[in-house]
Order: sequence, then C-alpha cells, then structure tokens
Amino acid sequence: MRKRWLGLAILVAVYFFVVLVIPKPAAVKPEGWRLTGIFIATIVGTILRPVPSAALVLGAVALVSLVGGLTIQQALAGYGDPTVWLVMAAFFISRALINTGLARRIALLFVRLFGRSSLGISYALTLSDMVLAMMIPSNGARSGGVILPITRSIAELYGSSPGPTAALLGSFLMTAVYQGICVTTAMFLTGQASNALAAQIATQQFGYPVTWSSWFLAGLAPGLAGIFAVPWVVWKLNPPQIKATPEATAFARRELASMGAMSTSERILAGVFAIVCALWATSSIHLVDVTVIALCGAVALIITGVLDWSDVLQEHAAWEMFVWYGGLVRLGRALNETGVPTEFARAVAATFGGLGWVWLFGIALLIYFYAHYGFASITAHILAMLPPFVIVLLASGAPKGLVIYTFICFSNLAAGLTHYGTTPSPLFFAQGYVSLGTWWRVGFVASLVNLAIWSVVGFTWWKLLGYW
Repeated sequence: MRKRWLGLAILVAVYFFVVLVIPKPAAVKPEGWRLTGIFIATIVGTILRPVPSAALVLGAVALVSLVGGLTIQQALAGYGDPTVWLVMAAFFISRALINTGLARRIALLFVRLFGRSSLGISYALTLSDMVLAMMIPSNGARSGGVILPITRSIAELYGSSPGPTAALLGSFLMTAVYQGICVTTAMFLTGQASNALAAQIATQQFGYPVTWSSWFLAGLAPGLAGIFAVPWVVWKLNPPQIKATPEATAFARRELASMGAMSTSERILAGVFAIVCALWATSSIHLVDVTVIALCGAVALIITGVLDWSDVLQEHAAWEMFVWYGGLVRLGRALNETGVPTEFARAVAATFGGLGWVWLFGIALLIYFYAHYGFASITAHILAMLPPFVIVLLASGAPKGLVIYTFICFSNLAAGLTHYGTTPSPLFFAQGYVSLGTWWRVGFVASLVNLAIWSVVGFTWWKLLGYW
C-alpha cells in the first residue's frame, strides 16, 4: 500500500511540474497544457504502475473532462474507435484458438516437422508463434498458453531442468524461442496489443495509414530473415549440449495422437481463421473494413458454438486492453490537437538543424531502441517516445513511411534486450533455466542482429514496396 501511495504521489508531482514549472508554449491554450500534464503523468504511471494501467487510464479520462478541456463525451470517444474493436475481436478469436486446442495442434505440427534438432525445435516453435501472431494479439497468451508449455515439456523430455542440467537443452530453448517471439511480434499488427496503438498513432496523428495488410507486407521479408537468423545466433551464443533431438518429433506425434482427429469446432475455427486473415490481407481490394471482418469472425464462432459467450465475458485481458487502449487513443488524439507535439518538433528541429535527416535518423533510432532498457512495457515505450521521435524526424525531412515502419517495428524488437521487456519475457525467465547475465548477453547480441537485418533487409524491402 505504501508503494502505491508513493507512486501516485510521484504522478501528482509530475503533473504539477509540467503545468506549473515547464514554460507553456505561447501557441498552446492553458487547458491544452493541463491535458499535456495529465498525459505525461499517465505515461509515467504506465512505467511505475502504482495501480493497474487500465485503472490509471480510466482516471486520466475522467480528469481530462474536468481540467483538460474535453467534455466527457469527447473523453470517452476512444472507446468507439474501430481499431479498439478490431483488437477486441482478435482477442476473442484467439481465446477460441487456445480453448479448442487448435493453437497447440499447430505448434505440435511444426515440432513434428522440424524438431529433429535443438535448432529445429526453436525454428518450429518460432514459426508456430508466427502463425498464431496473425490472429492472437496477446504475445503473453500465445507464449504462456501455447509455446512455453511445449518448450518446457521438450526440455524436460531430455532431462533438462532448471539448475545443473539447464545447459543440456532448456537454457538454449528458452533464450532462442523468446528472441524469436520478439521477431514475430514485430511482423504483424496483431503481434501484440499495443501494435494497434502504434498503427493508430501513425494513421491519425501523422496521416500515414498503417493497416493489417500493409504491416504484414512490411514485416514479411525482414521478419522471415530474422526468424531464421536470430535462433541460429542464439544457438552459437548459448549452445545446447544436446544437438540432435529425435525424441521431440516422437513427442509431438504422441501428443497429436492423444489429441485425436480435428474436432468439428477446430475445423470451423480453422476455416474462420483462414478466411479472416485472407480478408484482412486483401482489404485494399474489397474495401471491407478490417474491424467489420474481425467482428464477423468472432460472431460466427459464437453462433456456431465454437466460442461461448461466457468465454467472451471471461476474456479479462481483452477487457483490460479495451479500457487502457480506448482511453489512450483518445488522450493521444487530444494531445495532438493541443499543438504541443508541433511546438516540440519546432524546438528540436531548431536545436539540431545542422544535422541531415540521415544522421539524425540513425542517432534517434539507436536512442529509441536502447531506451527500452528503461521500460517494462512496449506500450509505455511507444507512448513515451514514438510520437516525439517521429515528429522530429519528419520535421528534418526524413521519409514518412521509413520513419513510421522503423519505429513501430523496432519497438517490438527492442523487447528482446531484457528479462522484463514485454509480457512473455518474465514468463520465460521465471522458468529458471537461464542466468540473468546470459539472458542480457544474448539479448544485446540479438539486438545487433535485429538492427542489422531490419535496417538492411527491411529498409530495402520497404523501398521496393514503395513505402518510402
């Protein structure tokens, strides 16, 4: 309780410091400056977490209607945003994937195909996560509910447990699979929940539409390169003592046999999964809104009985996301309307006016990426740093598409640096297979590999796509 009140006191101090101490730009109205103070305090709160983030954002929504110049109707408008409901529908479909066992079946199929070596197992589980990331917008649900249990089961199959036998296989698998998950998270708009928030910022604040299909294309080439390069690098850095793992494929066969043939529910779900992803990928052709597609998919699962309404009500992660995401969408939009970001860009541009955009882009990217050592949440990182960095770079003349896709994708890759960078990291680290030093060493080297791949393959690929 003491920690909670101390954290809340810090947030109050942050608000008053912004409003009363920092000089208000002349072009910004007093209520806009108060809204800025609330927004910055909210960002600090998502880092300190004296109370759950959703509760914090809900409080911020109420406060901006009191002192931030918005009516309560305006403050609550974010909860009607289509992107919020897109992620909600994807959460509901992902619950069906886990409940029916289809997600686990997909992972076991990959292990059966590629699991004859320790490196092959890491590829199999990473590719499984890649497929599931097309629809499951919670990297914690994917890893905690599907990928991690299989990873640990295979390690224990070879007598590798936390402690003296961790190096046999488990230490490698935990680090390699986690680093692979960071790559798959960067590949899709549904890779993790705050990716949709980043897309929303790009679309509404900077006028650069980012859709599921455009993000899918952007992540395709660098993502596939990273999926195959990063686990191999980890295999060199943290090599397992057991290299050949034929028993893993036998394990997958036994587990698939015990699951039996695909149930009717799984078949329906597989069809809905494929149709929704196909329609998302071709939305620029048929022009049906991606949120409508996702909602229709979720409703189809409810009507057919694959997903029960009680499952929807009990999807706590989705409803928590709805509260913080809807509120942050509106707060971010309101902040942009105050003119504060524009004034910030002018000030920074005047300070670094002598640097060309290429040099500024490189420096900003490294600062942005390695600043994640100070964040325990991709969401907090995006909210705190994405808008101002993009504003400054666009003001310097950097290509909009290059800047947008670089920062929204690299926000996810940076989560591989530490054992607290995003939801799955503490889940994997807490298994006890990997020392803190090894985790951070692997994370840093993997970060260099990711930076190289996405800067070379990614930038070239985006140029070919016409994104910049």
